[in-house]
Amino acid sequence: MIEDHINIRYQGRSPKSVAVREYIIKVCCNFVASGLADPDFEARLTSGNDSEFWSRLSEALIADCLGLENISTRSDTVIGGPDFLLVHKGKRIWIEVICPEPRDIPENWLHNSARSVDFPYEAIRLRWTAAIKEKSEKLIGKKSEQTGGYLNSDMVKPEDAYVIAINGCQLRSGPFSSLYSISQFPFAAEAVFPIGPIQATFNKETGNFIGHEHIHQPSVKNKNKSNVLTNLFLDSRYAPISAIWGVDLNGQSVIGVSQPMVVVHNPMANHPIPWGVLPADNHYSAELNLASNEWVVKKH
Repeated sequence: MIEDHINIRYQGRSPKSVAVREYIIKVCCNFVASGLADPDFEARLTSGNDSEFWSRLSEALIADCLGLENISTRSDTVIGGPDFLLVHKGKRIWIEVICPEPRDIPENWLHNSARSVDFPYEAIRLRWTAAIKEKSEKLIGKKSEQTGGYLNSDMVKPEDAYVIAINGCQLRSGPFSSLYSISQFPFAAEAVFPIGPIQATFNKETGNFIGHEHIHQPSVKNKNKSNVLTNLFLDSRYAPISAIWGVDLNGQSVIGVSQPMVVVHNPMANHPIPWGVLPADNHYSAELNLASNEWVVKKH
């Protein structure tokens, strides 16, 4: 079923199309053969539903990126829970995967169909904040509820680390990655730290340039004009979340298409993850400047 479906979905005959098609078939089949895939993985991947396809393919691509041999299998009696479990030096690290749909993203951006197009960074950031909210609630439950969430069900132990892996591939502009926002920080950082666009300051009388800095932006407006918080990693309620792993995987790395990855670490995490456990081009952390009492986000 997997091979037939991928052959239909990726029908190009060029060498690059063939390479991508064969790679995706291989990754998905290896994922199923490893025993790490959910029992309904194949049915949902081949259902014809785009959202299901990219959700399932994201799991297979991320598992391949982590190395199938590095992911711990779970007991057959364990049903549900986060997608993957890594054990690093005795520390359990859960990884929950999500691939945001391109809802409310302009078509001319997604398909690169215009000679010039506005960067819909606000709409893309809202897809990241929504993904993080959904997977945060999977762990800690909804704020209005006293129960619910992996922590309350004891699926994730209080001493475990928890990472939200977000595959932003559906938010690309054609072949171009959109992992980074207008602030020059990744959306994964903008969604959990109050980082806004860069603003320049000029002297009103002389017109001389004074300097530039990022706008402090602890919330943004969604399409319903409601406030969406962007400072989750400065809130102790979200301390059970260790990091956001932002990736841009669609299978085209096999033909040399850039597929960047970043890890954004939670400075308030109950259980931080060691650096280097997750593959990434850059890591981001926040440190408190005691002199100014301000958080400073740094790229490493």
